[in-house]
Amino acid sequence: MEGIAVMTSGGDAAGMNPAVKCTVEHSRSLGYEPYLIYDGLRGLIDNNIEKAGNRSTSGIINRGGTVLRSTRSERFFKYESRKQAYENLQSHGINKLVVIGGDGSFRALNQFYSDFKVPFAGIPATIDNDIPGTDYCLGVDTALNMIRSSVDSIRDTANSFSRAFVVETMGRDCGYLAMASAVTCGAEICIVPELDYDLDKIGERLRIQLEEGRNFLIAIVAEGTGMSDYITRWVGDNLKMDARLTILGHIQRGGSPTVRDRLMAFKFAVAAVESLHRGETCNIMVYRSGNFGTLPIHKVTDTAHTVDPSLIELCKPLCR
Repeated sequence: MEGIAVMTSGGDAAGMNPAVKCTVEHSRSLGYEPYLIYDGLRGLIDNNIEKAGNRSTSGIINRGGTVLRSTRSERFFKYESRKQAYENLQSHGINKLVVIGGDGSFRALNQFYSDFKVPFAGIPATIDNDIPGTDYCLGVDTALNMIRSSVDSIRDTANSFSRAFVVETMGRDCGYLAMASAVTCGAEICIVPELDYDLDKIGERLRIQLEEGRNFLIAIVAEGTGMSDYITRWVGDNLKMDARLTILGHIQRGGSPTVRDRLMAFKFAVAAVESLHRGETCNIMVYRSGNFGTLPIHKVTDTAHTVDPSLIELCKPLCR
C-alpha cells in the first residue's frame, strides 16, 4: 500500500491530536498505509517515523498539545538534511505528507516539494490565528476558553479588592486572541497591534466610570505590542488604582481540546487526506465564511494576514 505520513510542526495547539487521529483513520479507509512522524522536521531528518498501528492513536482525542511532539529544525534549511529526509520517506514507501502547523512549517514543506516532489497538504494549527486565507486555525477556540476562564477568575479578585488587572495574551504580532477575549470577557481596555489607542481618552472614559461607582477594571493587552508593563504603570499612576499584571503565557496553548476544535480537526483532516487522494500537491486547508476549501501554498505564504474587520470594530471603543 502507498504510504501517507502525518506530522505536527511549530508551536503546539489543542486540536492537533484529534487531527492526527482522523488523518490516520481516514487515510486507512482510503487504502493508504498511515505513518506517524515524531518530533516534527527533526524527526523527518532523523527517521523518527513509525507505522501507525490500530492502537497508535487510541485515547488521544481529548489530550492537548501533540503526542507526535514538535520541534523547529534549522537543519531542514540545508539541502543535505532535506535529502536525508526524502530518503527516509522512500525507505518507508511514503509518498504523501500531511503537516499540521503554521505558515513556517508550510514553507518548509513547500521547499521540500520543490526539491523532491513529495506532495503535502497543510492543516492550519496555531493559537495566534494568523494564517492568511483561513478564518480559523486549530487551537484557537481552546486557547480562547483558557483565557476566558483565567480572566473570569481574575475578575473575582479584582472586584473583591477594587483592583485593576492587566492581562497579557499571546499571539505574536496578531491581536486576535486579545480582541476576541476583550470583547467576550467584558474588558474595559484592549491594546493590540492592529488598533491605534488613545490613553488620554481611555483615562477620561474610565475616570468617569470610577466616579460613578466602578470599583475594578480589566485590560487585555496583546504581547506583540510590548505594552503590558507600561499599561500597568499607567493605570496605577493615572487612575490611582492598585494595578497588577498577569502574563498568561503558555497556559493558553494547553488544555483538552474544546468540542469546536475537535470537530474542526476532523473536518480539516478529512479535507487534507482527500486533497492528496485527488492528486493535489501543495494545498493548505482553509475555512472561510463557514465553508471548507483549499488554497495553493503560495496564496497563503505570499498574502498578509488581516483580522476580521467586524472584530476590530467591536474593539475600537476599548481603545479610546
